Amino acid sequence: MTDTASTALDRTLPARDFVYDEQDRRMVDTLKVLAADAVEKAGHGHPGTAISLSPVAWQLYQNVMHLDPSDDRWEGRDRFILSAGHASLIQYLQLFAAGAGLELEDIAALRTEGSLTPGHPEYGHTHGVEVTTGPLGQGLAMAVGFAYEQRRLRGLMDPDAAPGTSPFDHHVFVLASDGDIQEGVSSEASSLAGHQELGNLVVVYDANRISIEDDTDISFTEDVAKRYKAYGWHVQEVDWSNGAQGHEVTEYTEGVQDLYEALVAAKAETGRPSLIKLRTVIGWPSPTKQNTGGIHGSKLGGDEVVGLKEALGFDPQKSFDVDPEVLAHARSISERSAAYRETWEAAFAAWREAHPENARLYDRLASRELPAGFEDAFPSWDADEKGVATRAASGKVLTALAPVMPELWGGSADLAGSNNTTMEGEPSFIPAHRSTAAWQGDPFGRTLHFGIREFAAGAIVNGITIGGLTRAYMGTFLTFSDYMRGAVRLAALMGTPAVYVWTHDSVGLGEDGPTHQPVEHLAALRAIPGLDVVRPADANETAWAWRTILQHRDRPAGLVLTRQNVPVLPRGTEGFAPADGVARGAYVLVDGADASGAAAPARVVLIATGSEVSVAVGARELLQAEGVPTRVVSAPCLEWFAEQDEAYRAEVLPDGPGAPVRVSVEAGIAMPWHELTVTQSSRGARVSLEHYGESADGPHLLKKYGFSPENVADTARGLL
Repeated sequence: MTDTASTALDRTLPARDFVYDEQDRRMVDTLKVLAADAVEKAGHGHPGTAISLSPVAWQLYQNVMHLDPSDDRWEGRDRFILSAGHASLIQYLQLFAAGAGLELEDIAALRTEGSLTPGHPEYGHTHGVEVTTGPLGQGLAMAVGFAYEQRRLRGLMDPDAAPGTSPFDHHVFVLASDGDIQEGVSSEASSLAGHQELGNLVVVYDANRISIEDDTDISFTEDVAKRYKAYGWHVQEVDWSNGAQGHEVTEYTEGVQDLYEALVAAKAETGRPSLIKLRTVIGWPSPTKQNTGGIHGSKLGGDEVVGLKEALGFDPQKSFDVDPEVLAHARSISERSAAYRETWEAAFAAWREAHPENARLYDRLASRELPAGFEDAFPSWDADEKGVATRAASGKVLTALAPVMPELWGGSADLAGSNNTTMEGEPSFIPAHRSTAAWQGDPFGRTLHFGIREFAAGAIVNGITIGGLTRAYMGTFLTFSDYMRGAVRLAALMGTPAVYVWTHDSVGLGEDGPTHQPVEHLAALRAIPGLDVVRPADANETAWAWRTILQHRDRPAGLVLTRQNVPVLPRGTEGFAPADGVARGAYVLVDGADASGAAAPARVVLIATGSEVSVAVGARELLQAEGVPTRVVSAPCLEWFAEQDEAYRAEVLPDGPGAPVRVSVEAGIAMPWHELTVTQSSRGARVSLEHYGESADGPHLLKKYGFSPENVADTARGLL
């Protein structure tokens, strides 16, 4: 069905018909020269690809993509991701040419402190940069997440509009290098993109066959076009080398119209993602360094810059020289963009009028507000010694949130039943004809299936979360967080609020053995600045962990959950605190008491996380029975605790003369705990695991390795 909200739009068409007049050519040549000048001034950088891809990026920015140079957050824009982030000048120069926030002095300040033109594009730092790129392959993988998000948001807002006619239709364009295509994460994500039939994704692959080690034939000779066809992509090839066989190119033609027509065909393909394999010569027309590794990641050198400028008809004695008339011609894009935006705004207004309820949802998502009923949606559990696995509690939380938070969606890397990441009754996000006996869905569904592709799953969730208005999560086992660490680090660097659900969190998982039993992972993840690592103690802490994570919009979080059941601790009785202390990272779960049960200053503080909190509670009972007042601190998130004021931290963990001894209890290496257990005034110890596990019953292993009330109590006694 097509309604009045969408009849004026056709997002399958390019921004305008092909135009490449003399002023366009002159501006593109100017950008090539500026790329050489900028790297020469900086003394380092990646000029070659920025030089040879200037006409490619020009076609995208000036002729193909819909954008508003004055507003890089406009919902109706197409998204551009420079996966080859080392060639950041490609994007900076187009933003300069379009008048989108960068000026000539910014180009001249490339790679210098405080500039808007850092060595790689950085999200939140430079207007017009959608996502931080540089670690190769991740830009392309996150672009797949952008394409996922566009389709999901379209399903929430305007599902009945014909393809390409909704104000929520846009395309995601990617420039990728040989290095991006070689990285495994791009293969994982591209396979998923083909499977998902993401017709809103267009990748231009710059097949220049040069990397830092020069000719890529030394390590990379596969047929990329055939590989992407096998993935189910729409593949086109454009060859500016005029059919050169091998690496030597004797005749080179920048066939920009051929490229434009390929881009138009890619936009028109709504049922498959598109790859355009573009054969280029890196650094063309640099006279002696083109087509060599010498121009990939180093400045050209004075003589080569002179030769480039002479080849393009520029005065070799001038640097950062831009013809004002040519620049003004380039910046006329603002007038074309404004005219299109008026059309889009009219369609958007008509959509709002026709869909008032969806418009209210859109306004809430755009303002980053949590929904009404959010706080009341979370389940709670009564005390239960038999307990509940925190992974199971997490699944109950997600199902409870489903009707309240339509923007929340996610899934697992082929471990849905183990990770408990499926909201009950929610359809899969999948072309309907790809449904299976176990999983039914549609293109606008909610349950994600990443297959066994942890790195891509992390990158896609990053792209979903930073690329639009929805919030996504993914799940795998904690030990496999190693496979996706690059994506986790990049999320932390960008401050994107992705959620990673990591289950099977210790040797307590049991018989799967040491390959699946995390030991060093909590410490390694806590070492990532800007990542919240949250390990709740029981079902109620799990609900509060989700609640707190979803209230944060400025950082990613890893939710670390048990396979095995853990007791649901009493709350509000027997001296136990409610679980809302989770939001502060660490809190007094139960305090010290004298023989009569009255509060007494603690002589021992036991600090524990996750499944070890109940062990600490058991150790407290032993110590209390001996007349040793003992406090148990549950510390599900050290990052949140570090954010609390000094007074609160001192209240939870007293220090100074006569302070209690401290013992940390966590089934992983002790590295993160020295800061909290060793002070000038307090003696401390750590019950930890400094070796790999083995294949055996989980409770048996925990007891064998010292995670028992008896051993924890004995460790505390040794400090008294």
